[in-house]
Amino acid sequence: MTGQLHTQRLLSRQYRRVFSVINSQIHTSSGLAAKDHYKFLVLGGGTGGITMAARMKRKVGAQNVAIVEPSEVHYYQPIWTLVGAGAKSVASSGRSTASVIPSGVTWVRSKVAEFDPRNNVVLTDSGKKISYDYLIVALGLELHYEKTGKRSKANIIYNTPLPKLFGVKKYADALWEIVKKRDININLRHNLIEVRADKQEAIFENLDKPGETKVYKYEMIHVTPPMGPPAVLKGSSLDDATGWLDVDKNTLQHKTYANVFGIGDCTNLPTSKTAAAVAAQSAVLDRTVSQILRKKTPDKMYDGYSSCPLVTSYNTAILAEFDYDGQPLETFPVDQSKESRVMYHMKADFMPILYWHGLLKGFWGGPGPLRTIMHLGMK
Repeated sequence: MTGQLHTQRLLSRQYRRVFSVINSQIHTSSGLAAKDHYKFLVLGGGTGGITMAARMKRKVGAQNVAIVEPSEVHYYQPIWTLVGAGAKSVASSGRSTASVIPSGVTWVRSKVAEFDPRNNVVLTDSGKKISYDYLIVALGLELHYEKTGKRSKANIIYNTPLPKLFGVKKYADALWEIVKKRDININLRHNLIEVRADKQEAIFENLDKPGETKVYKYEMIHVTPPMGPPAVLKGSSLDDATGWLDVDKNTLQHKTYANVFGIGDCTNLPTSKTAAAVAAQSAVLDRTVSQILRKKTPDKMYDGYSSCPLVTSYNTAILAEFDYDGQPLETFPVDQSKESRVMYHMKADFMPILYWHGLLKGFWGGPGPLRTIMHLGMK
């Protein structure tokens, strides 16, 4: 009996070693995939990256797709305007990255450190080299919180000094009417240069009169920090002269490297950077990739569609939709520049569902087909 027990223990140890070896072949200790080459490598686990990973999985199989993303949590950022207003909870905006990555697609838990498009290789910050047949760059934006040595002494904030209330005139005019009704003071071309948190004061410079500043007292201040392309793109062989991913604005194919594509905020597409824009881009990019795989010329063009639901109260919103030229491209056969309760509920209740269960699954490519139906084929 003792000999049999000893033999069983040895076998048990051998089985454990076998399973350990198999497991290590599937994933390394840091969670990185052991495989080093993929037909499609997707960089970024935001809206564009997850969406395109889902679409590429259906096109070439999950085992041929990998996504590089260091974050453990994926956020639905459009809901944050309502979170800030107390209308939605912070918890409703996020889900684990593992839960949104398409099943079977390899998740490389790392940051992109370097591009080598001439050799079809990407280097991660862990030192891992991953090669690809096709690359989809969806790295999003970086927030630039730093400002000249004062970060440790104050909460430094920044307000983009735009010359307009909104970039599209139709919706800007509607917003000005709301501003007048609610007695809101708007100061265009005012650049935030300092926040004195101990005194609750914000100092702005008038860009039309350089050097002229004004102090505004506040009880609460909410400011968006400056944004820019990911540092890894700047100066790489994939960027344009300003640091953004250099893609054709119609097909989303890179202008230099034919097997590289881009989607979302990291690209130099001349349109507003929104989840709605990513949805429309994903349908175009899906078609572009299909044509490239068939050795054909891309035939579906992105028109610059983007959308900004402008929340104007706790139960109304304006749904701004427009194209590359800043012209309204509205889905519904009504004047969307008017405040609407229906548009608010679309923003607050319907769009999150569409995002989690449609866009990230690769099934929603924007409202183009719906717009055609709503306008009887006239748009």
